[in-house]
Amino acid sequence: MSAPHLFDRPLIARRLDRALAATPADFLLRRVVDDLEERLALIKREFADALDLGAPGPHAAAALKAARVTRIAPTAASLGAGRFDGRIGDPGQTPIGEAAFDLVVSLLALHAIDDLPGALIQIRRALKPDGLLIAALPGGDTLSELRDSLLAAESELTGGASPRVIPFADARALGGLLQRAGFALPVVDSDRFTVRYADMFALMRDLRAFGATNPLIERSRRFAPRELFLRAAQTYAERFADADGRVRATFEILWLAGWAPHPSQQKPLAPGSAKMRLEDAVKQKRP
Repeated sequence: MSAPHLFDRPLIARRLDRALAATPADFLLRRVVDDLEERLALIKREFADALDLGAPGPHAAAALKAARVTRIAPTAASLGAGRFDGRIGDPGQTPIGEAAFDLVVSLLALHAIDDLPGALIQIRRALKPDGLLIAALPGGDTLSELRDSLLAAESELTGGASPRVIPFADARALGGLLQRAGFALPVVDSDRFTVRYADMFALMRDLRAFGATNPLIERSRRFAPRELFLRAAQTYAERFADADGRVRATFEILWLAGWAPHPSQQKPLAPGSAKMRLEDAVKQKRP
């Protein structure tokens, strides 16, 4: 059974290229790359073959310290230049080989593909034994204020609503997908932060400049009236403004990490193999 067709990939590519042709707002990607470098610095091993899968800019590929770096970019304009072997491809569909890499990194790319479970399986197969996946995806709290304001305004003006902000995954679901895909030692953690804007329209300009506007197949194709966005901006200011009048926009980045299985990896204890009951351990810790 094939995955449902949720995202308009050609539209995503066109909007990314349009953003890159102007002045892209890449602050979010740069923040995620800084976090990636910190995470990799904590891993005391060297990677020979690394893959940057699908990031909307070359920032991650440029930061990787592996001997050989491959980058699969979503569009030619986003490919960039550097000491990497680059090619164009859809991060959810491009074949990436068997046991070809000991590190795969994917930043702000996997949230907008139709078959995330299938993509994770493909990544796990592309890793050498004991190879590592690190991925960053927007989490469920991302742009919650914008989603709520648009929904409230459209419901008030029309009596209904269409999806205008894509749904994002939660940490528990992503942890389960890593396990289903066959990753060992899966970990998911969240980085949640707030960016402040003059108003909702300033936020929307930044999203447009990142190529991150609504790519859902089921989005409304009708022209949105000006009144909708004016009412949404008013609702946004009423519900999510600080004392100085600036509005808050939440971003949640979920970090996924998982290893391709290898005999050397730590194994969980088998059920019933503990040497001490939990109750006895708790009693020993009491004064």
